[in-house]
Amino acid sequence: MATSTDNPAANFSDTPWWLSLIKALFLFVFLLVNTLIVIWFERRVIGRMQERPGPNRTGPFGLLQTLADGVKLALKEDIMPRKADKLMFVLAPIIAGAMAFVSFAIIPLSGNVWMFGHYTPLQLTDAPVAVLLVLAVAGVGVYGIVLAGWSSGSTYPLLGGLRSSAQVISYEIAMGLALVAVFLYAGSMSTSQIVLAQKSLWYCIPAFFSFGVYIITMVGETNRLPFDLAEGEGELTGGFHTEYSSLKFAMFFLGEYVNMFTVSALATTLFLGGWQAPPGIAAIDGGLFNHGWWGVLWFVIKLWLFMFFFVWLRGSLPRVRYDQFMRLGWKILIPSTLVWVVAVAFLRASNEGFLGHRQVFGGRMHLATLIVIVIIVLLVLAAAWIYDYKASAAEKAAPETPTEIDPFAGGYPVPPLPGQTLREPAPALAAPAAYQTSETDSEQEESRG
Repeated sequence: MATSTDNPAANFSDTPWWLSLIKALFLFVFLLVNTLIVIWFERRVIGRMQERPGPNRTGPFGLLQTLADGVKLALKEDIMPRKADKLMFVLAPIIAGAMAFVSFAIIPLSGNVWMFGHYTPLQLTDAPVAVLLVLAVAGVGVYGIVLAGWSSGSTYPLLGGLRSSAQVISYEIAMGLALVAVFLYAGSMSTSQIVLAQKSLWYCIPAFFSFGVYIITMVGETNRLPFDLAEGEGELTGGFHTEYSSLKFAMFFLGEYVNMFTVSALATTLFLGGWQAPPGIAAIDGGLFNHGWWGVLWFVIKLWLFMFFFVWLRGSLPRVRYDQFMRLGWKILIPSTLVWVVAVAFLRASNEGFLGHRQVFGGRMHLATLIVIVIIVLLVLAAAWIYDYKASAAEKAAPETPTEIDPFAGGYPVPPLPGQTLREPAPALAAPAAYQTSETDSEQEESRG
């Protein structure tokens, strides 16, 4: 049973204003250092996956390569397109980069710690609706991408900005609905309360479906492979940042990686117990490793598990088509998450006794909870049967795929599908040669006649 309230559990009464400034500086440095490390980490891991070394020249193991790339970007020429809206062109990367840092303010990196003579939460701030702040800031951050595409005065950046806006709108809906289940379990939208509510059970287990949906949507929110459709090289050149260079491009680059840390930190907070130690370690010596600065260690480990997941996806999966991406969001994730939220609401109501107090299995479960679970299972089975029936009917109705195709039948080359063979086209000189032969034969017949 959730015992949380709407008010935050973090107590900032012993936190003077100068200590809050130190915390903000600490978060800023923490994100910058982690960004430098994760860029090097990504290039090394993908290099190993693709059997190449990755950066290994600048500094030991290539650790200073990211810093060298940042210096190179700062020294490059800053180009301003002639037809660009200059104010919006400059403002867009500032919005994209700044908004990425704001959301991390409500993330608790640990519990209460001693810092400069004060006992304060290792968290910049908290609010009764702290999680909604992250969604709001993410909505503002997309303005940077949209304005970058529009203000460039170029076609491909504009298309990239439009793609990004549609992408964020589609996947923020599913992300918000996925988080509703966590709010129902915790009874609060405060990040500190949600972490404390997971003391006995992390929400990745009871809210497993929300966890899976959030994993998909956070990849879409950050424009990362396989969902980096706002900057597809094959269709949009460089996407929304095609016309940017020097530090303006570096701001977009920085914002993307900081956003990865932000959504990963939110996933850690909402589904993996936040800064709390894993259950086995948390029980050692009465929770010795679950207090104070130890929380930073567990939080960083969980955070980097998600970062490795981002890198693994980029090195493993190809980019999806834009229509497939929109279909996944609007036709699968949003409807299924709506049904899931309703199911969780009924389960929580039955557990609290709002649907009756009769119990079964020796008082271990309410009868209403059992009925709700049975209904959910039956609905899932019915939906699976309907989907399988429609898929088999569509497969039967589909026209047979020819085993031999003409690759130039439509006027442009088309590669064959698996199991198909290409029909060899007639040589280009065959028809004129046949025509000349027949014409010569007719002339000879006329001369004979």
